Amino acid sequence: MSTLANLPRILLIDSNVYFSKRLTDALQQQGFEVVLSTQASYALTMLEWNAPAAILCATNLREMGALEMAPILRADAKTANIPLIAIGGGGDQALLEAFRAGCDDFVDRRRSPSDIAAHVRSFLLSRQEGFQPTQMLATADTDLSGSLSHLDLPGVIQMLGQARQTGALHVNAGETDGIIFFEAGEIHHAECGALFGDEAVTEIVKTCQSAAKGVYKFVYGAAATQRTVLRSATDLLLDAMREFDEAEHNEVENKLP
Repeated sequence: MSTLANLPRILLIDSNVYFSKRLTDALQQQGFEVVLSTQASYALTMLEWNAPAAILCATNLREMGALEMAPILRADAKTANIPLIAIGGGGDQALLEAFRAGCDDFVDRRRSPSDIAAHVRSFLLSRQEGFQPTQMLATADTDLSGSLSHLDLPGVIQMLGQARQTGALHVNAGETDGIIFFEAGEIHHAECGALFGDEAVTEIVKTCQSAAKGVYKFVYGAAATQRTVLRSATDLLLDAMREFDEAEHNEVENKLP
């Protein structure tokens, strides 16, 4: 069984005392040491001499929340690699805003404290362990997962690119089982059946557009052993959508008497 280092320190920034107490207890049960703060601006002063394993910060703080804290962390070489997990309300739109701001993850504060604590543990483990085969991935072991009916694949790819994420995006839609590797937001490698590289990305996107259902799972820190994708994500998405539209148009024409 995978284990984290002894008592990794979590910096929890939240102004809700009751919520903080419950989440602290849950994190401690997962083996974390928790440092509490009610103000992000004050918490920033601790980081240089006492860097945590991760920062959990609310998005709704009065002066500075996770979305405002992210660019400050990323601009300083001493804090740029500290994982920042935003805690807030809302669905896919809130998740998109967190990633675009530079956060490493987003957790809905309406989830139970035990679920949030388990998610944090899985998040840190996946950063340590990197790539795992698709069939071995469970939802609880991934950092970011969801339904493609709620957030389409081009949106997921753009979100990961804007947030300059590194990791592996596993996609299952219909009969398609593909994987796309990102490095600092750029697509480096992709596989789908016998296809790889640019063709694999295009095929995965086209299939997901036509499939009624699908899921995506992103694992942070996973790295490809080679680079097979040389074109930009924007170009590949445009090609995929053009080919999908042409196929749809041809199918309609073939059905006409």
